[in-house]
Amino acid sequence: MKTSDIKQLPDDVESLQKMVLELQSEREKLQTEMALEEQRWQQKIRYMMEQWQLSLQKRFGASSEGLPGQGELFNELEDALEPTADEVAEDQSQTITYTRQKPRRPRIDESLPREEVLHDIPDEDKVCDCCGHDLHRMGEETSEELEFIPASIKVLRHVRPKYSCRACEKHGTETAVKIAPVQPSIMPKSIATPSLLAQIISAKFQFGLPLYRQEAMFKQYGIELSRQTMSRWMLTVSEKLRPLYQRMRDILLKQP
Repeated sequence: MKTSDIKQLPDDVESLQKMVLELQSEREKLQTEMALEEQRWQQKIRYMMEQWQLSLQKRFGASSEGLPGQGELFNELEDALEPTADEVAEDQSQTITYTRQKPRRPRIDESLPREEVLHDIPDEDKVCDCCGHDLHRMGEETSEELEFIPASIKVLRHVRPKYSCRACEKHGTETAVKIAPVQPSIMPKSIATPSLLAQIISAKFQFGLPLYRQEAMFKQYGIELSRQTMSRWMLTVSEKLRPLYQRMRDILLKQP
């Protein structure tokens, strides 16, 4: 501090204390602003790093919707039949011990619905070929097959009856009409239902089925559903789910 500045300082203690408090307050305010600015820069740096990593992943990473090469397309069955490392080790152990297990059939969950299909011989054949007496049922043999039923699609036709008063229609000046309110929908005035949206979202983002393929799939069911319409639906649903995404993001960022 210069000598001229020292001479301009007040002589009384109260004024000096006031100046010290003001300087301290300004210093704390400046430190707070610097901390906030540093936090903003750190967030910006993290965001830029995330964008850089995403760009590298998009440019050099494996694409989830990439079409397989011609060789991969035809070699898929052969690749599936090649034994894994565990199977090779198991085969070696079986060779040493001279034991080999039979291939295991696919397991069918007991909770799946079952339908019995009876395969019986004709009534005229239910006689003994030796003596001609009638045959009796002594038991049965059962086997199971897995049948796949493609997805079924139906149209929900919402009907809202209207009600009015006949007496008011004849003698009143006005007639009140009562009708059930419109059911809430995630996309009003749209043919999309939650089940249809869930199918498109899971097929696109969980199983990697592009929208143009889903368009062809729906066309097989007699539904003209363009990829542009599905794209608009996806954008609308993403905005509707933004609060859920933000909540999940906040919880995730609190983790170590």
